[in-house]
Amino acid sequence: MDLNRRRFFELAAGAGMLPILQGCQTASRKSQTTQSSDLTLERLERAAGAPVLHLDGLDSPLVIQSIELLRKGRDSFVRVRSKDGAEGVALTNGREQYLYPILNKLVIPYFIGKDARDLEEHLWGVYRHRSNYKLQGLALWCPLAWVEFAVLDMIGRVTGKSIGQLFGGVIRREVDFYVASGRRDSTPEEEVDYLGELIEETGAKAVKFRVGGRMSKNADAMPGRTEGLIPLARKALGDKIALHADANSSYDPPKAIEIGRMLEDIGAVYFEEPCPFDHLEDTKKVTDALTIPVAGGEQEFSPRRFRWMIYNRGVDIVQPDLHYYGGLIRSTRVARMAAVAGMPTTVHISGGFGFIYMLHFASYTRDIGLYQEYKRNIERYTNWFDPPLKINDGALTVPQGSGVGIRDIKGLLKDARPAVYS
Repeated sequence: MDLNRRRFFELAAGAGMLPILQGCQTASRKSQTTQSSDLTLERLERAAGAPVLHLDGLDSPLVIQSIELLRKGRDSFVRVRSKDGAEGVALTNGREQYLYPILNKLVIPYFIGKDARDLEEHLWGVYRHRSNYKLQGLALWCPLAWVEFAVLDMIGRVTGKSIGQLFGGVIRREVDFYVASGRRDSTPEEEVDYLGELIEETGAKAVKFRVGGRMSKNADAMPGRTEGLIPLARKALGDKIALHADANSSYDPPKAIEIGRMLEDIGAVYFEEPCPFDHLEDTKKVTDALTIPVAGGEQEFSPRRFRWMIYNRGVDIVQPDLHYYGGLIRSTRVARMAAVAGMPTTVHISGGFGFIYMLHFASYTRDIGLYQEYKRNIERYTNWFDPPLKINDGALTVPQGSGVGIRDIKGLLKDARPAVYS
């Protein structure tokens, strides 16, 4: 163990930071070689390419008859119906207001008349459909994710299986969470006060704050904010709260390493997206230099780029966004590659309802890291489920029931109308 890593563990132990020591289980993997001798590209490809869904009992075709985008109040829904009357529903992440033409013209038409049992193969088919691959990125994969979520919900309702069961089996019923600030307009003092309020409000045992200025070429959101916030967060919040920091692509490698060292000094759990998200080699430089785990992948859209990140240890924690990356199936394939390399997959969440899809992903994925993101104001969704979702000692319960678990689709969509955007 090198001196820097030993100091990291001593700081955590001396401060009595149990969550931080747990986090070091992930960090300790960095003491291994960047690429283990048995990790090959072929192994990663096999892991990613293996069948994902467990469709036992679904012996008859489940042909998709219609898919429509609906609006009710603040929420937008994608509803899918089969020729024999089955249905499923998904919620979008707010980007449908400008991506609806892609959904309606390029994604939905591909699925009409297709057998939902072949959903995994359809992901490739819709990618090729009408040269959709030219749109690869958030513009294509968000609409596809909404359709996938709805189809999975329908399959689950037909088979009587939850999402976790469709993906191989539920291994956890509660998920530990962190609560994120999301602010950069606050002084260090204002920010730690706000973080304290979030902890009191949610019961979280972990928080995430933002450093840097977001894609800012090393500029801070305000002079001295980051350097003041990092030590103050530990001092003000105490040793039992696990701390995460998100740079949102703010730094070049030297500056990211400087900030990372400060985070190591306070025993933070991980450092998210230190360099511009598409600068994979720069991020790897930071990952190699630091003992604190580095996380990334929120903006990623390519399985080959995730494979590079995993094979080359460009990050320590992979973070596909369940919407931006195109759904649960594609994200599960990333998690399988990460598992081969001994790396956790802690998915990024977009959209208020996105935490529901995160809970399902966490229900069946073995190594999800320490904490998953909690979206504030989720209370309006909790009673859609039976039993209602609850927070227990800093953990969220996983939805039960078939499919996504929404208790009453018909009641939920009462008064919903076809979405129209100007």
